[in-house]
Amino acid sequence: MAGIVLDGVTKVFGADVVAVDDVSLEIGDGEFMVLVGPSGCGKSTILRILAGLEEVTAGEVFIDDRQVTDLPPKARDIAMVFQNYALYPHMTVEQNIGFGLKLRKTPADERGRRVEDVARILGLDGLLQRKPAELSGGQRQRVAMGRAMVREPVAFLMDEPLSNLDAKLRVQMRGQFAKLHERLRTTTVYVTHDQVEAMTLGERVAVLRDGMLQQVDTPQRLYQHPANLFVAAFIGSPPMNLVGATIGGGAVRFAGFEIPIPGDLDLTGIEGRDVILGIRPADLEDAAVWSGSSLPTITVMADVTEDLGSEVNVLFAVDAPPVRTDETLAASEQEGEGEIPLIAEERAVFCARVDPRTSCGPGTPIRLSIDPRRFHFFDPPTGLALSPASVSATAVDSRS
Repeated sequence: MAGIVLDGVTKVFGADVVAVDDVSLEIGDGEFMVLVGPSGCGKSTILRILAGLEEVTAGEVFIDDRQVTDLPPKARDIAMVFQNYALYPHMTVEQNIGFGLKLRKTPADERGRRVEDVARILGLDGLLQRKPAELSGGQRQRVAMGRAMVREPVAFLMDEPLSNLDAKLRVQMRGQFAKLHERLRTTTVYVTHDQVEAMTLGERVAVLRDGMLQQVDTPQRLYQHPANLFVAAFIGSPPMNLVGATIGGGAVRFAGFEIPIPGDLDLTGIEGRDVILGIRPADLEDAAVWSGSSLPTITVMADVTEDLGSEVNVLFAVDAPPVRTDETLAASEQEGEGEIPLIAEERAVFCARVDPRTSCGPGTPIRLSIDPRRFHFFDPPTGLALSPASVSATAVDSRS
């Protein structure tokens, strides 16, 4: 196992295309680190730099306390798992897994033992004589993982390895990856554009935008304490509700609503300011179901209800324009597609994730309880998160 350090790494393509911009990141020995962000944010370029497939323009790379910035891939003792499996179709599972060892002239008996051990761990021991065409997508991905594991590298680099699988199989493979890492404890850097995948797999998650590191933290910290508007809008599914608001006179006012501020919540540092208010969908609840709640409420008209079995998503418009900043637009892009308004483009669309016992339906009013202690506040000019107790930001301005 090995720790990985990126120290001020920059990568420029051509004359002025900055793919990675002064990224410094330390990945602990045995840690599962996920790099996440929208398409074009630089995450795959960082992975290729770690693998030695791209040269850095500036900065240094360390793996297992060795400076490897200028070393070729074969000298770095890492293994990659790709999105497209990259299996040899004419070889059996056994031959595919052991091919790297054969190239290294590992003795046949040791090669066979290591292939059998890896196949048993991955549940492939009954499939060793099959060829890739005879396997399912999940089995092929496990073969690709086995080919990386059998080398016993100091680190795994994974480039969107689950993207080609269907939704149900992705969930199953996420669980297998997590169990496998718990067993092996090999340092892993995992790249994905899927924030749900990032949150469920990563011990820590590094969020990137336009080649710059926005925030590195545990999944729960990213969700509960986003450093800026981009992280807040990108992390969470459904995404955070955002709207312009003002704070003053002991209340938060937004979209025609006035929510009193509890006495134990100190907002004096942002008193009288215009802010961007963020509310997680899970922090809005049907007050008719939770009738014992003492929280303040707002009454809205449901436009769409999505019954998911364990919960219901209620979509509704509020009397305020949507928050359209560079940060929110970047967070809403998926593989190059822009934001798609769901209901009314001139009004912000909110989502409430409520108890499935709700009687709310499309076109009916619903009274939602709301907890101001769970509000998030952001500075409109910079997009930085604001502390309730002061106007100090909690992250470096990503636009500077």
